Amino acid sequence: MLDHPLNSLGLAKAPADTRVVVAMSGGVDSSVVAAMLAEEGYDVVGVTLQLYDHGAALAKKGACCAGRDIHDARRVAETMGFPHYVLDYENTFRAAVIEDFADAYLAGATPVPCIRCNERVKFKDLLATARDLNADCMATGHYIQRKLGRAPEMHQASDAARDQSYFLFSTTRDQLDYLRFPLGHLASKAETRALAARYGLAVADKPDSQDICFVPNGNYAAVIEKLRPGAAEPGEIVDLDGAVLGQHRGVIHYTIGQRKGLGLGGLGDPLYVVKLDAEARRVIVGPKAALSTRTIPLREINWLGDDPFDSRAEWHLSVKVRSTRPPRPAVVRPLSSTEATVELLDPEDGVSAGQACVFYAPEGSRVYGGGWIWRGR
Repeated sequence: MLDHPLNSLGLAKAPADTRVVVAMSGGVDSSVVAAMLAEEGYDVVGVTLQLYDHGAALAKKGACCAGRDIHDARRVAETMGFPHYVLDYENTFRAAVIEDFADAYLAGATPVPCIRCNERVKFKDLLATARDLNADCMATGHYIQRKLGRAPEMHQASDAARDQSYFLFSTTRDQLDYLRFPLGHLASKAETRALAARYGLAVADKPDSQDICFVPNGNYAAVIEKLRPGAAEPGEIVDLDGAVLGQHRGVIHYTIGQRKGLGLGGLGDPLYVVKLDAEARRVIVGPKAALSTRTIPLREINWLGDDPFDSRAEWHLSVKVRSTRPPRPAVVRPLSSTEATVELLDPEDGVSAGQACVFYAPEGSRVYGGGWIWRGR
């Protein structure tokens, strides 16, 4: 029998006796989480990670975790009356996220640095810091739901338009046990902003951050050239038979599925980038039909199902191969506890190495983890 009823965070303690570290990016979502928990009487500690030098020309104005956003997070803490700390994670972020991003692009992949940031920085180092501060749990402003089954389960947010499960698929069981996502049940972002206004937070009308925080104006190639001088070596654009159709200005300027900007007008039917051969500095193009993929190899799988991943020959799930695409029916066949082959019931276009393939229940909102697409088509 519990000595105390469960509080709103699912812990058998009074809110005043429950310490919660809130990961504060300076945006409206994490600010509302911190304010909400503070108002409920929890022992809130706000922590903001400084991930890069705002003046170093890698970041852009309005991105999270630098400059103005640190100031905004501090103001929220002052308004609600809880302590706030800024931790310098520049070196960690550069090594674990930015350098990995550059290397992946140079290898012809299409990386998702936001997932790596959650995996290698926020839910690893920051979570360890929360434990060091004797926190009972860590809360974030992510739109995802944590529900209790046989163990804590990950579920999609109530608001499908805000759901961030694709970017959190690599959250481990132990991390999920410690994490809380107080906004996941909200019906819309408008509710979040209304709460911010109710708490009197200056960030209530602050715009959402867009694109990748360290990529100014979405110009990936410029960032990679800055990090890897000479990376944009020119090369050949070839068709599927190897015939040279033209020249390109560097593999890093192209992505799988790209049609515009190839400089191949007048060659008949539209051509698309179907493969990138970074080693040979070749961009391979072909008709749209050549983009279709039915079989996807995965590695680094994080499994959140109740039974071991490799306890079955196959799992019938829905999978999402890009954050902007809906889940599609698939058969996932384990090769080991961390590798698998995914067979899509209907082919997808533009599947690229470096992207994530995230697993969902065929019906309902549960997230079963996912893995990294590791080979081209």
